[in-house]
Amino acid sequence: MFRKIIITALSIFLLTFNVNAGSDGELVLKKNEPAEIKDCFENLNRATFAFNQALDGVIFKPVASAYRVLPSPVRSGVSNSLDNLSNLVTIPNNILQGDFKKAGINSGRFVINTTIGILGFIDVAQHIGLPNYEKEDYGQSLAKFGIGPGCYIVLPVLGPSTVRDAAGSLVSVMGGDAWYNVTVKNDTQYFSDIDYYSSRVTSGVDFRAKNYDSLNNLEKNSLDFYASVKSLYLQDRQQKILNTNKIIDTQNDSDWEEIDN
Repeated sequence: MFRKIIITALSIFLLTFNVNAGSDGELVLKKNEPAEIKDCFENLNRATFAFNQALDGVIFKPVASAYRVLPSPVRSGVSNSLDNLSNLVTIPNNILQGDFKKAGINSGRFVINTTIGILGFIDVAQHIGLPNYEKEDYGQSLAKFGIGPGCYIVLPVLGPSTVRDAAGSLVSVMGGDAWYNVTVKNDTQYFSDIDYYSSRVTSGVDFRAKNYDSLNNLEKNSLDFYASVKSLYLQDRQQKILNTNKIIDTQNDSDWEEIDN
């Protein structure tokens, strides 16, 4: 009960701060260009970024390097399975954004891939003509509702975000993510906390492995790696909000993914 109160209070705080941050009219969605998003907490963000980089060097980078050695079909299957789980957040956001056709197709994809596709390991739905739509999350839905991004923030372990996207992530742990609900939030006989957290860590490793060379090159060639990552993340988020097909050259994966999203 106490945890729910804390989560609710944080959510209200973040949403309130976000509205205030956009009250000057500079951060309205239609003006939501990455360059206009303020880095209000830059000193703290840089310190957190340095911590995350140290953690990456000790844990995620070595694990991702080992993960890349796995056979391609295995890595592809793991990615498919993680994408299948992400539908549990994408589908409700399709509905929130009024895109009921995509919600229906993604629901069909989830049912088919979870059953015939062996828990999503094989993307059977794609082979029978159900298109694979982009992931959606609560941060994107808030943006579609016209809520500005607020300030740029770097979260410990989870990485780049904005106040709006952080608030959107809180929605998931308040009941907006069915996978979280059946593993962590509720005590079920089929799943446990470890299933959820293992999937999130695996998602982070999968992302790091896909972007292994790109991130290494970005770090090597950047005068300010922090600024480069911030720019890359904000551009990618803007493209996802607007559902554009523009590709960012330094990124190989289809999603700049916070592990909790």
